Amino acid sequence: MRLNVEDFRRDARRKLPRFVFEYLDGGSGDEGCLRRNSADFSEINLVPSCLRDTSKVDLSVEVFGKRWQAPIGIAPIGFAGLMRPKGDELLARAAAAQGIPFIQSTASNSRLERVREAAPDGEKWLQLYVMGDRSIAEQIVRRAKREAYSALVLTVDVPVAGYRERELRNGFKIPFRPSVPTVIDLLKHPGWMWGLARHGVPQFVNLSESTDTKGSAQVQATLLAKAMDRALAWESLEWIRKIWQGPLLLKGVLSGFDAEKAVGQGVDGIIVSNHGGRQLDSAPSTIAALPEVVDRVGKQVPVFLDSGIRRGSDIAKALAMGAKAVLIGRPAIYGMVCSGEEGITTVLRYLIDDLTRNMTLLGVTRLSELDAGYIRPAMTSRNWRPANV
Repeated sequence: MRLNVEDFRRDARRKLPRFVFEYLDGGSGDEGCLRRNSADFSEINLVPSCLRDTSKVDLSVEVFGKRWQAPIGIAPIGFAGLMRPKGDELLARAAAAQGIPFIQSTASNSRLERVREAAPDGEKWLQLYVMGDRSIAEQIVRRAKREAYSALVLTVDVPVAGYRERELRNGFKIPFRPSVPTVIDLLKHPGWMWGLARHGVPQFVNLSESTDTKGSAQVQATLLAKAMDRALAWESLEWIRKIWQGPLLLKGVLSGFDAEKAVGQGVDGIIVSNHGGRQLDSAPSTIAALPEVVDRVGKQVPVFLDSGIRRGSDIAKALAMGAKAVLIGRPAIYGMVCSGEEGITTVLRYLIDDLTRNMTLLGVTRLSELDAGYIRPAMTSRNWRPANV
């Protein structure tokens, strides 16, 4: 029985070959940042207000003039097609059905046009990596504008890939040359292998404007390794603004200084993110970094948070600390691996229903009511002192 995100994670692990699951689930270095992303939520308590009328709870939120039915979006997820064929399309459809946005990754395996066809009425944002050849980014942005993607998310925390030991041990790179143990493991997962046989090895199909070519092996490997344009700097935002005139968000901001500078440069939103613990292992958890960012820019632009969200209480804590909404990545993929679009929907409904339950228990009926008055640091053995009675 799957009752929470961890249940879906457990079953996804059984369904995927080891190298695929560890690509999805792993972090960088000692994976301290990966662990902190979830663990630091437990250091925060929620304090309810009693005797409130909670007969009607409204989870909707307005973002850039559009109404989301819940304060949740699906974060950009690279290589979703490796987890399940047509993964990006499944994610986009499930998000649209719940009235929330889907952010398509540059490292996606379905073309922007196909995702638009799969979920024509859903709100879609584009996440952008900038590689050395900036013409690749320009053509992706041009196509996203044509397909009515409504916001651009520039990821700024990947000048190089984090040191991801699980991927290195599994030889996860392009071209992929599986070891004998990996081949044996693949044979133990015939369902995944059948999907690969039917649909082919997933490619980063948005790297080329043409449908006839799928991007050179070198460019594909560069994207997988997250070896991006190291010359990308604050001045580069002028170039971004020339090719994109809609809402622009920076993803990967962890300090109030960078957030304030971004707003000064005309950025429309901030995503507090450490890439799911996959980049700088010593980086703070996103929930720990959130207060400083909100304090510096929260009244000027919307601030979003990703990484570590596993329960509705986590969402409530992020919102109470000033986030406009949260983005989820791995939980949606766990659901998709288990049962496709239905699994994604089940995970989303679990989070939405759990947030509703937590708000009801807090005595809150609208997201705007959630503020710092509802949170307290958790009492631990390190700071506990007996009360004077």
